[in-house]
Amino acid sequence: MRSNKPASSSAVLCLLVLGVAAHAATVKGTVTNKTSNKPSAGDTVELVDVQAGMSVAAKATTDGSGHYTLNEPGSGPYLIRVTHQGAGYFIAAPQGGGPGDIGVYDASAKVDAVFVEDQIIDLEAQNSQLEVTEQYVVHNNSSPKLTKAGDNTFEFGLPAGAVIDVAEATRPSGLPTMAQPRPAAEKGHFAFNVPIEPDQGPDKMTVFQVHYHLPYTGSYTFKPTVLMPTNNLAVQLPKAMTFKPGAGASYQSIPQDPSIQTFLLKNATPGKALEFTVSGTGAMPREQQQGGQSEAGAPAAQAGQPAGGPGGGIGEPINTPDPLTKYKWWILGGLGLLLAAAAAFLLRKPAVAPAGAPYAAVPTASHAPAYAAPAATPAGKNGGLLNALKEELFSLESEKIAGTLSPAEYAEQKAALETVLKRALKKSS
Repeated sequence: MRSNKPASSSAVLCLLVLGVAAHAATVKGTVTNKTSNKPSAGDTVELVDVQAGMSVAAKATTDGSGHYTLNEPGSGPYLIRVTHQGAGYFIAAPQGGGPGDIGVYDASAKVDAVFVEDQIIDLEAQNSQLEVTEQYVVHNNSSPKLTKAGDNTFEFGLPAGAVIDVAEATRPSGLPTMAQPRPAAEKGHFAFNVPIEPDQGPDKMTVFQVHYHLPYTGSYTFKPTVLMPTNNLAVQLPKAMTFKPGAGASYQSIPQDPSIQTFLLKNATPGKALEFTVSGTGAMPREQQQGGQSEAGAPAAQAGQPAGGPGGGIGEPINTPDPLTKYKWWILGGLGLLLAAAAAFLLRKPAVAPAGAPYAAVPTASHAPAYAAPAATPAGKNGGLLNALKEELFSLESEKIAGTLSPAEYAEQKAALETVLKRALKKSS
């Protein structure tokens, strides 16, 4: 079982660092159709300006050999987006004359080889509110390789009264994108329209994440929605809270970490008993959330590169000690990105609605990367603070990547920034 809660942070920041250093230049590359293994002719290629609200700075069309040329008007940072059969594919604009080669796939609204490996529900409760993050690890093992594209690529259900705070999708390339789920036909169901690309390796799949909150009076019964067979359904919560499975629900406790609780149900299918009740209050431990050092003293894996590399689900038997260790930091290590994404989301001042109610559209570029610059005028009295803190998080991660911060300095500074940012977010909500 794996999660991307926050596997995406380092991937985003690496792209940002690469883009910021770029200078005005010509970008050339080749677009290859990996379904046919031939050059992809006639595709639209756009240079997207991250700092200008994801606006298009230059545009080209691939020739018969799949080649394109774009002129960067400034220093960036930029992304390159290729649209093939309605599906968009992103890379960071290369520096120093490097090739901007991109792979695309033929698209279809129905791809039979798409399935859910893991659904992970992380929750904590305090201040009469239940904070929930649901993550879905989705594989596309199609052959020949096809991208699932359309208005409803992945559908999921939320509890009645849930209010979505922020959502994102991480692609097999590791690039996270802000995603706006829309109400589906059935009440309480929502759908992403983010293309589900073929897996690019055992650890490179699509991960959807939705963070939402619910009113809480000390106890809440979940009835998880499983719309397709799911290998693993996991629930994680603080030690201070109580978990009680519903009648017929075969959850088993996983002793993966002494500071949190994990309960796992294998082979979840539509119609199977999945209900559970949580009670009490509690928050995830800070050392878990910041993705610092483990209790054993081993450094956490870089986001997007979990220790041991998730792949193939939980292979160890239930009673094997610490079966989720290789996923632990992927599951809990990305609070920084979640808060940064939430800051950008709040600064754009989207209208959120309870599950089942109309979901207001947000005027952003299609599947804009999570580090897309917010609107020029911050919303609310804390807008400037939120933006500054978000940029500080990016700067901190950049210094870590460059090796100018020791692990101890990085952990200390990140924890402080996250604490301030989280408080600012609560004041703005």
